[in-house]
Amino acid sequence: MEFETLAVHAGHQVDPATGDVTPPIHLSTTFERSEDGTYPRGYIYSRSGNPNRSSLEQCLAALEDGRAAAAFSSGSAASMAVFQVLSPGDHVLAPSDVYHGTARMLKEIFAPWGLETTFLDMTDPAEVEGAIRPNTRLVWVETPSNPLLKITDISAVSAIAHSAGAVCVCDNTWATPALQRPIQQGADLVVHATTKYLGGHSDVTGGAVVARANDEFFQRVAQVQQTGGAVPSPFDCWLVLRGIRTLPWRMRAHSENAAKVAAFLSSHPSVEVVHYPGLEDHTGHQIASKQMSLFGGMVSFQVKGSRGDAMAVAAKVKLFTRATSLGGTESLIEHRASIEGPGSQTPDNLLRMSIGLENAEDLIQDLAQALE
Repeated sequence: MEFETLAVHAGHQVDPATGDVTPPIHLSTTFERSEDGTYPRGYIYSRSGNPNRSSLEQCLAALEDGRAAAAFSSGSAASMAVFQVLSPGDHVLAPSDVYHGTARMLKEIFAPWGLETTFLDMTDPAEVEGAIRPNTRLVWVETPSNPLLKITDISAVSAIAHSAGAVCVCDNTWATPALQRPIQQGADLVVHATTKYLGGHSDVTGGAVVARANDEFFQRVAQVQQTGGAVPSPFDCWLVLRGIRTLPWRMRAHSENAAKVAAFLSSHPSVEVVHYPGLEDHTGHQIASKQMSLFGGMVSFQVKGSRGDAMAVAAKVKLFTRATSLGGTESLIEHRASIEGPGSQTPDNLLRMSIGLENAEDLIQDLAQALE
């Protein structure tokens, strides 16, 4: 099936009991055993399995061209489950501009536990290859990156990881499988914050890990999911599945709007630089063109001037909402460095935008008046 068809049908089936076309929400926390003590319907307890979660996991595996998936209560919980599979003394390679929540997790939680991490320029395969150690067990890719939208060659980095016997993980939250399918390019695992584009309506928090193979590594991720219990509620799963049905069409509109906004900003005299891989002068444009079908709905730009100048622009918007997160129908803008806090490597004059589904000209006019 083509992707649009998968988005509508994967993980969905007509309810056999009632004929419901829209799946019911299964709120029960426990399930009946048969007389012989078995569970003939396949479910025991909601932490270990739930019909809504099973449907979501089947859908996500199909969308990413994987063989198995595990849904979590947040994207951070999904990332943490992957790192928890590793052992103290193992070594991880991660991008120097990785999502700040992932960086904090590695530095503040897993470093004291004994996990070693090298942060480096993941856009340079030679630097990645040079950083490999005998104890490197995992290479973490995030492309496009947050918030500078740097592009990593998934095929090249995954090949380096595999040559060292390491697992390659790709955070595909910003691109989604509608635009980029890392497993087809060599990644072993794909991580998502389903809170973002997959849910698509800023009304649900969730995460997921999708695996190329239902192998020992992924089975340990699933064990962390079930034993740790950081699972999404049935309603959360239902909401993400509902959002996925329109995902391919929303991503086209997000991408189209973002391309127009980026083009406007790139010629504005008050803008120092625009970070958007759809622009031909973006350093990662050629690789993004190779591994993405469109360039996504996220745009960052640096205002000419200081932190105060950037904050002043954000303060003047009328249509954009000043808020964290991304992937909803509404357009958001934020001063990223102040969100990330002390130690942030994000430029002080940078504003990150999640371009929504409004008319692009309205968004451009709003930015024009804010930049005056």
